[in-house]
Amino acid sequence: MEIQPILAALRKHKIPTALIVLEIALACAVLCNAVFMIGQRLGEIHLSNAIDESGVSVLDVRGLDPEAMAADVPRDLAALRGIPGVTAAAAFNSLPLTNNGWNSDVATGPGKLFEKNAPNVMMYMFTESGDKALGLQLLKGRFFTATEYADSKLGGSYLPSGHVVLVTPSLAGRLWPGQPALGKQIWIGDDLHYTVVGIVGNVLRPSENGQGLSGFYHSLFFPISPGPNISNYVVRSAPADRDRVLRDGVRKTEALLPNAVVKGKTFTEIRDKYFADSRSMVWMLVLVCVVMLAVTAFGIVGLTSFWVGQRRRQIGIRRAVGATRAHILQYFQTENFLLSTAGVAIGMLLAFGINLYLMQHYQMLRMPWYYLPASAIALWLLGQLAVLGPALRASNVPPVVATRGG
Repeated sequence: MEIQPILAALRKHKIPTALIVLEIALACAVLCNAVFMIGQRLGEIHLSNAIDESGVSVLDVRGLDPEAMAADVPRDLAALRGIPGVTAAAAFNSLPLTNNGWNSDVATGPGKLFEKNAPNVMMYMFTESGDKALGLQLLKGRFFTATEYADSKLGGSYLPSGHVVLVTPSLAGRLWPGQPALGKQIWIGDDLHYTVVGIVGNVLRPSENGQGLSGFYHSLFFPISPGPNISNYVVRSAPADRDRVLRDGVRKTEALLPNAVVKGKTFTEIRDKYFADSRSMVWMLVLVCVVMLAVTAFGIVGLTSFWVGQRRRQIGIRRAVGATRAHILQYFQTENFLLSTAGVAIGMLLAFGINLYLMQHYQMLRMPWYYLPASAIALWLLGQLAVLGPALRASNVPPVVATRGG
C-alpha cells in the first residue's frame, strides 16, 4: 500500500484530519496518566499490613476518667478476654488507618533530631499483650517483657519511659541502611532514647501524614501501662467469631463504663473506610478512560463514514480498475494508522507534560516510561477496530453502483 495517495487525500481534508489527530492525542495523554493513577490507587488499596486484619476488632472508648484508667483499663481488658473466642486483648493509643496518630521526628543520636531529612514516624503504644492482640509478626529479636510495661509513663507527656522499642524493617532501613537494627538507639529529642529490642513486620501508619508511600511503614511500638489517651481496646479472635465477639465486647464495655461512649468496628471496616476515597477515585478514573475511548472511537467511526460517503466515486473507480475488497479495506486501515500514529506522538508529549505538572503540584510520582507505548498500542488497536465497520462497508460497494453514484 503506497502512503503518498493517502497523505494527498488527507491534505484535502485538513480540518477533519487535525481534529481527529488532536482527539487521539488528548485520549492518549489522558489514558496514560489516568491508568497510571489507577495503578497507584489500587496499589495503595492493597498495601500489605503485617497484622491479623481479619481477626481484629476495635472498641473506641470515649469518656474514660483519666484518674481511674489505671484500674479501669485492666478490669475492662480482663472482661474482654473472658468472652468466648477471644484470644488476646490490649489497649492502644492509636491504630493503623484510623487517621488519628501520634507522630514525631526521630534521630539516631542526641542532637541529630533537627538534621535535614530526619524521618517522621508513628508512635504506637500498647499495654501488655498488645503484640498478641494486634497479631504483630516478629522478624528478629524479641517482644516486650512484663516488667517493661510496668510504670512506663513519663510524667505528664504520656511518652513511655521503658527505654525499649520495636521497629519496622522499613524504618530500620531508613535509619540504619545496610546495618542491623537490633541494639541500636532511637532518640526523641535530646533526652529520650530507646533501644531496639525487636523488628516486626511492616505495619501501616494511621495515615500517610504527608510522607507518601515511602514513609507509610515508618512505625515504632512502645510498651506502656494504662493511662490517659490509651483508650482503643483491641480484641483478637478467629475471623469466624469476630462479629459475635465485637457485639459481646461492646455490651460488656458499656456495662462496665456506663458513662463512656463505646463504638465497635472490625479492622476490615476501618480499612474499607480509609480507602473509600481511593476506591471512588479508581471508579471515576475508569469512567473517564471509558468515556474518552468511546468518544475517540465514535469520532473515528463518524469521520471514516463521512469519508466513505464522499469517496464513493473514487472507491468505484479503484474497484473498476482491479482493486479488491482487501485493497479498499487496507486503504482505510492504513489511513487510520497514520492518523493514530500522529495523534499518539503528540499525545505522548502531552502525557509527559501533564505528569510533570502533577508531580510539581500534587506530589504525583513520575510515570514509568512503559505507560506510553502501552497506551499507544491501545489507541492503535482502538483505531483499527473503530475503522473496521466503515471500511468493510466501503469494500462491499459494487464497482458499478459506486460509479453510477458519482
